[in-house]
Amino acid sequence: MAVTLQDSSASAVIEARRAHNEKLSRKADQTRATWFPLTLLALLAALPLLQFVGNYNYVLHLVLFTASYVAMASGWNILGGFAGYVSLGHAVFFGVGGYFSGMLLARYGISTLITAPLAGLVAAAIGYAVGLVTLKVRGPSFIISSIALLMIARILFDNWHFIGGANGLTLPPNDLSVQWAKLPYYYAMLAIAAFTVWSAYKIKHSKFGLGLRALSKDEIKAESAGIDTRFYKVAAFALSAFFVGMVGAVWGEYLTYLRPNIFLLILVSANMVLMCILGGKGTIAGPVIGAILIVALNELFVATMGASEINILGTGLVMAIGLIFFPLGLVGTLARSGRLPRILNWD
Repeated sequence: MAVTLQDSSASAVIEARRAHNEKLSRKADQTRATWFPLTLLALLAALPLLQFVGNYNYVLHLVLFTASYVAMASGWNILGGFAGYVSLGHAVFFGVGGYFSGMLLARYGISTLITAPLAGLVAAAIGYAVGLVTLKVRGPSFIISSIALLMIARILFDNWHFIGGANGLTLPPNDLSVQWAKLPYYYAMLAIAAFTVWSAYKIKHSKFGLGLRALSKDEIKAESAGIDTRFYKVAAFALSAFFVGMVGAVWGEYLTYLRPNIFLLILVSANMVLMCILGGKGTIAGPVIGAILIVALNELFVATMGASEINILGTGLVMAIGLIFFPLGLVGTLARSGRLPRILNWD
């Protein structure tokens, strides 16, 4: 009789918990403005129509450039935001993707728009192998190991004559007119950015994403709870490398040349980190907002202060002031205080 009562009580608790979770889920759906990113994507898809009434190549370039960083920052966020491992070496995967697809284009004439997913898989495989070694450490030691990875890759690519060494490699341009030459890369980068943001959302709300967030809070407790922390970390590293590698593939053909001092820069990795921190690390909209803000600030200060160290100082000051008032990033701080606008609630 006692056993029956205990079973009945446990069933009631489980049912009550399930009902509570469903209520929270419905409430989240009511506050989440999924229409906004979809509307924004539709507007950006229609933006090239402006080419029929004038020359808007600069606008298309800015959107393309921003979309590339949206994808890379959102990809980095899987490792740095969800799992809590800050990497400054992700430019390696940017370079791997660019060089892999670029070499196929240069030698066999296969467009990077076709080989970009394959470049992402190659970057993911390298990321998985590297993660098995570097993710044995954490904190500052992991950050230093990621920087070392970037330095090793830079030396290797600078002296690898098969891929052009330090002089790089020139890629054939497409056959489209100047007015429409950017269009294939514009839509490819837009698609990669949208796919990365959508994937980040799905990962965050999956069992895998829950494990990553538990790992980020307390790795030892997560492991004691039965989470395979080693596999989760390495898988997150590989996934983030996949998205960055795809961006590198398309970016290489867009530039029409490959060079280590363009792809293998710590500034590229730092931008991914800064975009996530400024927008809100561990959120879905954060990397998107951070990418838009940093690209916009850079363009504004270059236009007003010139291409000198002064514009870097201006961008740095604005970011420092922003983080004083928004310590968890723009999206993270507003969400914590309950003042996040619905259009930015993508989580």
